[in-house]
Amino acid sequence: MTVTIDRALIKSLVEAWGPSGYEHEIRALITDYVKDLADDIRVDAGGNLICRMGSGGKKVMIAAHMDEIGMLVHHIDRHGFARFSSIGGLFPTTLNGNRVRFQNGMIGTISMDNPLDLSPGRIPRNAEMFIDFSTGKDNGNDGGIKVGSVAALYRDYAERGDRLIAKSMDDRIGCVVAIEAMRRFKQVGSPHEVYFVFTTQEEVGTRGARMAAEGILPDYAIALDVGTAGDLPKGEEVNSRLGYGAGVVVRDVAHIIPPALKDLIIKRAEEAGIPYQPHVMDLGSTDASAIQYAGSGVPSAVINIPCRYVHTVSETVDINDVQACVDLLLAVLAKPFDGV
Repeated sequence: MTVTIDRALIKSLVEAWGPSGYEHEIRALITDYVKDLADDIRVDAGGNLICRMGSGGKKVMIAAHMDEIGMLVHHIDRHGFARFSSIGGLFPTTLNGNRVRFQNGMIGTISMDNPLDLSPGRIPRNAEMFIDFSTGKDNGNDGGIKVGSVAALYRDYAERGDRLIAKSMDDRIGCVVAIEAMRRFKQVGSPHEVYFVFTTQEEVGTRGARMAAEGILPDYAIALDVGTAGDLPKGEEVNSRLGYGAGVVVRDVAHIIPPALKDLIIKRAEEAGIPYQPHVMDLGSTDASAIQYAGSGVPSAVINIPCRYVHTVSETVDINDVQACVDLLLAVLAKPFDGV
C-alpha cells in the first residue's frame, strides 16, 4: 500500500482551535482546503460545512466532525484562577499539568486542588480542577478571560515514525480522511451524489450531524471517526490495533450497523486488498448514530481510525491506517450500494 497522506494537512488541522460550538476557526481552515474540490459548498444553520461532489444517483453522506473537547469557564477568582465545566468527555486523571489555549490566544495551565494527595484509589473530579491564567500581579490578572470564555487542550503535533501524535486527532484525522478522499474523488469516480460533511458538536451529542442529515436526507451514510485501540498492555480485549488497517465498525453504544452495509464495506476492502479490522465499540458513539434517524431512516456505517489515548493531548494514530481508511472509503463510493 502506497502512503500518499499529506502530513502537513494533518498538522494544520490537529493544531487548529475549535471546541464544540466554537468551530468557526477550524471550519474556515477546512474550507480553504476543499473550496476548489467540491461542486457546491454551503454552511447550514448548525455550522456544518457541507460539500457536494457529483450529482444524480443515490445520495451518500460522509460525516467527519470538526469539533474537539474543551472547557467553559464558569467562575474566576481575583488571583487569575478559573473553574470550568467540560465541553465533551474530559478525563480529570489526564488533565493535571496540561495546558489549554483560549480563543484569544491566552495559554492556561490546568491544575487541581491538593495535587499531591496520592490516596489509594483517589480519582479527581472536574470540580477540583482549575485553569491558571494569571499574568502577574501588575498585569490585571485577567488576560481577557471571563465567565463564558472557552478553551481547548494545547499541544504541538508530533511524529514517531508512522505514529502521529496530537490533541484532537478525534476527529481531525477523520476530516483528513474526508479531504484526501475529496482530492481523489473525481479521479476514482462514483455513481453517487456524495455529500462530504464536516460536522459540529459531535462531542456534546452528535448535534451537527443530526441537523445536516435532516437537510440532506441521504440514502446512505458513513461516519469517519477514531476508535479506541486495544494494543496496549492489558488491552487485548479490544479488537483494534494501530497499523492493521481501517476499522469497520459492527456497532457502537448507540447504533448497530446494518449488517448488509457493514458486509458491503468488508467486501469492497477484500476486493481491493485494503487492510481492515472489524471493531465493536463498547465505548462511545459516532455521528452515524444521529444520522440514522433522519427522514424515515438512513442505513449508516462507520469507518474508523484506530487511536490510542483518546481524549488526551497525545491521541495517537498510524498513518498506514489513515491511508487504508481513505482507500476503503473511495472503494465503497466507486460502486453502487447493491443489496443494501
